[in-house]
Amino acid sequence: MEKRFAIKEYHDAAAVTRELDELISKPIYSVSPQALKRYEEDYYEKKCPKSKAMIDEAVKIIPGGVQHNLAFNYPHPIVFTKAQGPYLYDADGNQYFDFLQAGGPTVLGSNPPEVRQKVIDLLNDCGPSTGLFHEYEYKLAKKIQDNIKTVEMFRMLGSGTEACMASIRIARLATKKKNIIKMGGAYHGWSDQLAYGIRVPGSKWTQAGGVPRYIFKHIQEFFPNDLKDLERKLKANKFKGGTAAVIIEPVGPESGTRPLDFNFNKGVEELCRKYGALLIFDEVVTAFRIGMSGAQGYFGVSPDLTIFGKVVAGGYPGAGGVGGKKEYMKYLAAGIAGGGKHQKALVGGTMAANPLSCVAGYYMLDEMEKQNACEKAGLMGDRMTAGLKELIKKYNLPFVAFNQGSICHLETVGTMHFSIDWKKPWTIPSVLKETSKRKTEMEHMGAAYMAEGLVTLAGSRLYTSAAYTPELIDQALERFDRVFANVIQIEESK
Repeated sequence: MEKRFAIKEYHDAAAVTRELDELISKPIYSVSPQALKRYEEDYYEKKCPKSKAMIDEAVKIIPGGVQHNLAFNYPHPIVFTKAQGPYLYDADGNQYFDFLQAGGPTVLGSNPPEVRQKVIDLLNDCGPSTGLFHEYEYKLAKKIQDNIKTVEMFRMLGSGTEACMASIRIARLATKKKNIIKMGGAYHGWSDQLAYGIRVPGSKWTQAGGVPRYIFKHIQEFFPNDLKDLERKLKANKFKGGTAAVIIEPVGPESGTRPLDFNFNKGVEELCRKYGALLIFDEVVTAFRIGMSGAQGYFGVSPDLTIFGKVVAGGYPGAGGVGGKKEYMKYLAAGIAGGGKHQKALVGGTMAANPLSCVAGYYMLDEMEKQNACEKAGLMGDRMTAGLKELIKKYNLPFVAFNQGSICHLETVGTMHFSIDWKKPWTIPSVLKETSKRKTEMEHMGAAYMAEGLVTLAGSRLYTSAAYTPELIDQALERFDRVFANVIQIEESK
């Protein structure tokens, strides 16, 4: 079992939280309107004409002009045509540092040739899908099992969203209990039930457009890092159908945007055992990024079920799955008559575990092991975060930078550090107004980063990969320096 991890020194969650508390209490700082206009004119208009022309056409037939939730819309999306190692290239030939990393799965860097060649070989021999068993279904499952000790069995699905849906169905069948408790602010895909309490803790159903409220009858949220709040809900549920599972992101909601104490996961595990609930770790981001044994290996926790995402298909399509203990995974048995006499969880997915995805996933994980990719990417995350902290100090800005290995956070406005207290309903409109205003400035900062050749996740998160070197990180920091030099106080916080 691999014991090398991306995190060399775990952050002081309480100290980071205090910094974030201060950030949202201070005036808003962002790129100045004058600098933003220069970026629009000198970069987006002059250097990205092909992107602009294509988006102008796309918006006529695609809602918003793009199909990916991680794409920036201001002043217009950029059309990317090539990915290689630490770089992305757009339709106009501009080069960018890739800190989005497809949302996290490409820990080796984008489009690694070792994996690509195996996929090409597979396409020549078999094609992308047959709908029947392929040898790499077994090889990939075995690779995951060899690295993560709690994964006695693995079932591949089409996405992390599907895997999260399947996990709560398993939990209800296995425990015969009703309720699911999730960590407030965490994202577990966009299925109806788990669209509760996403992004902002306490938001309940307010972010779940198109989902009827009755769907959330047996879904609850607890405040991140608050074991007492979790136990209160577990106790109350004893009289309301019990708790089937607690599902969490192990580094904190939104990939650690709201950080957790090191021992928090252990505390959640103990409470799950005490109240007979399954513990579900959503490791869509952390599995094979924090380490080959996942965040659970780093924290020393044994979840009952683990959610996997894009990395198990090497960043290729068909990217998700559930792994866990045999006594629970039996509810995911596939085939027309498979699985014994017990009831099976309802899951589907014609394209799940297709040969292309399984080959890509197997060789991606194999190369990550050989190259010690998690540790290398984590060291680059440490260097990036240290450099950002120096720039924040240089320009005397209220920004907050911290990281969990190769998951780096650069909070300039603290949008997701707000929370909603339903005991004070009169404060809800002001919170929603404030977060909306800050999202606008996040997008402005993201537009400035993009114009400097820096692709980030929503302007506030950066994933480093093993394709980076210290020299490349330093070059990226020079570009952040140019953006920070144009940051001013925009508006007083209310």
